Amino acid sequence: MKVFRQIGWAAALIPLLWACEAYEMPPIIPQTSSNISSPAAGASVILKKDDADKTDIEFTVTAADFGATGTVKYQLQMDLPNSNFAAPVKLGAETESNIVKVNVKELNDALLAKGLPFAKAANVQFRVVASINLALLPIIGEVTTLSVTPYDATVPMPLMYVPGDYQGWDPANPKTVLFSENFDKNFKGFVHILGGSREFKLTEGPNWDVNYGDTGANKTLDPDGDNIKVAADGTYEINVNLTAKTYTIGAVKRWGIVGDATPGGWDADTPMDVFDKVTNSLKITTNLKAGELKFRANNNWDFNFGGSNGALTAGGANIPVAAAGNYTITLSFDPAGAVTYTLVKN
Repeated sequence: MKVFRQIGWAAALIPLLWACEAYEMPPIIPQTSSNISSPAAGASVILKKDDADKTDIEFTVTAADFGATGTVKYQLQMDLPNSNFAAPVKLGAETESNIVKVNVKELNDALLAKGLPFAKAANVQFRVVASINLALLPIIGEVTTLSVTPYDATVPMPLMYVPGDYQGWDPANPKTVLFSENFDKNFKGFVHILGGSREFKLTEGPNWDVNYGDTGANKTLDPDGDNIKVAADGTYEINVNLTAKTYTIGAVKRWGIVGDATPGGWDADTPMDVFDKVTNSLKITTNLKAGELKFRANNNWDFNFGGSNGALTAGGANIPVAAAGNYTITLSFDPAGAVTYTLVKN
């Protein structure tokens, strides 16, 4: 019996051995990335403002090898050190050449948008992304670090305009806008929607050429769509993802003043229910006592502002009122998230 069992095992192994001899591993296709050869790593690049929009920096890149024949194109990516290219900026048009031309103004604007100070050298990382017109993934090259000095330039943040019944359906009003702080087609801002139908739309420019509404009220933007409407008067934070064509509207906030200088003391807000559509600010004219006040929303302390000299910060210090009298008070949500106030005795 033992002999027959051994013969049986041998017979079972023979097909497996034949199968192993017939199997061949698929070939591994070697691939080579494209890297920057000029400017050399560590080189200093000083950007000049004169004719920046007409001047290019030429980056020489090595050829990528996908291990297959096709049309290969190259493009640069830029980001700051320690960012791991989490939000890279694409520079230069895709090209089949080994020279990628990057416009000086384009690069300077991107660096300032990343928060680099002008007229000061800073390390900046670049890499090449090579692609091919085949069903193959792009190849990302090695990182090259250069010392780059941006020039002084004012880079206006991209805007999205919010015309509506609350401000006279005026898309050219520069105060009722949202801002793309990261230049990434994501816009946000605060809009005071008080009075009228509380309907509004969103436009890409200070005109009606490209406008968005929401047909179906499903939080999706539709070109020339229906007016968007909020249910109650108040201040709203609006966020727009223009790439995905989606938007969100934060919870309504009704702003007021509170403090021992105000009619309601520290227990009840005095509402700021006058809206100046020209300046996009809230106002109130009321009698104040000598004392202190703050701005807060919805009659609770979840959202409150304090400060001094016209500047406000969330949870900031109480604002002193030196003398009793009749005052006009304004509250403004300004560009890039700044919040300011005025306190004028009449």
